[in-house]
Amino acid sequence: MTSERDIFSLSGPLHLTSVDWTNEHHRRSVAASLVQGVYVLERDRQLNRKGPESLAPPWWEFFHFQLLRQLVDNVDSSIFGAIYEFKPLPSNCHYSIQGAPRYVIAFRGTITKGESFTQDLKLDLLFIQNGLHGTPRFEIAMQAVRNMVAAAGALNIWLAGHSLGSAIAMLAGKTMAKTGVFLQAFLFNPPFVSAPIERIKDKKVKHGIRMANSFITAGLTFAIKGHHQCSASEDPFVILSAWVPCLFVNPADHICSEYVGYFEHRKKMEEIGAGGIEKLATRNSIGGLLLGKKESEPLHLLPSANLTVNLSPSPDFKRAHGIHQWWIPDLLLQCKLYQYR
Repeated sequence: MTSERDIFSLSGPLHLTSVDWTNEHHRRSVAASLVQGVYVLERDRQLNRKGPESLAPPWWEFFHFQLLRQLVDNVDSSIFGAIYEFKPLPSNCHYSIQGAPRYVIAFRGTITKGESFTQDLKLDLLFIQNGLHGTPRFEIAMQAVRNMVAAAGALNIWLAGHSLGSAIAMLAGKTMAKTGVFLQAFLFNPPFVSAPIERIKDKKVKHGIRMANSFITAGLTFAIKGHHQCSASEDPFVILSAWVPCLFVNPADHICSEYVGYFEHRKKMEEIGAGGIEKLATRNSIGGLLLGKKESEPLHLLPSANLTVNLSPSPDFKRAHGIHQWWIPDLLLQCKLYQYR
């Protein structure tokens, strides 16, 4: 059965008849639509919708993109990503395309129905276990990113993803950033592995829990690693700090809402003079330290980010976690830049 949410003419951002590539709302809306295009590509495949019955193409063609390549998981043959090329029409050349990407590499998240669900769920669990980087899906994604950067240059490429797809895009972006290559990234509802502290309404209790966690993590790090911490020039977290991806989260979505408290807590710790403790805690995880993992840095943690929080009311979790919210006009948004120093 076809969902209205797959049909661009019913659910897409039809109001964006002309894209201003310097407008943050326009950029966010286009990136989210291209991610939705990947979801619909996979549903087209599952439902055998081909040719004129395909619902995916309008999600990119409306913005003058062409589908350059599908990224296919070699475990279950599902389409998990796509590479789009921007091809503005000659008749539209009088519109400014300054700030537009030449290519967008987009990744979908988990599809809860159909044949791809089993593999998607396995990857969700591997993400929680800090093991996404070793999966065939991520290796395919990473190779695609490297190839496009080599062919077109980092300044011409955007990364975009939603949920599990944003975790893949984030990990790819972090991997490239560690080599000095910084890609523009749009990460929608990125998962954050943590107890749902952000759902606690008492701000003092929330701050107390986070502060205790910081002191425990920092203490464990010092006890286990001692003085063998990396120098600033070798510390991957410091190296990553120059990469500032765009994160889009909803406080009613428990999968990603911890990013709000994560960045705000770091800011508060600096204000009370405990910035050094928080920096040590931020670069490590209790689980990774106790399990003796060589790399205890959680995949989902970022040094820096441009964080956008959707404060518009969400009727339920499905809407709060959904990709569709990010192209709705007149959203109540709160935007903050967090720069790790």
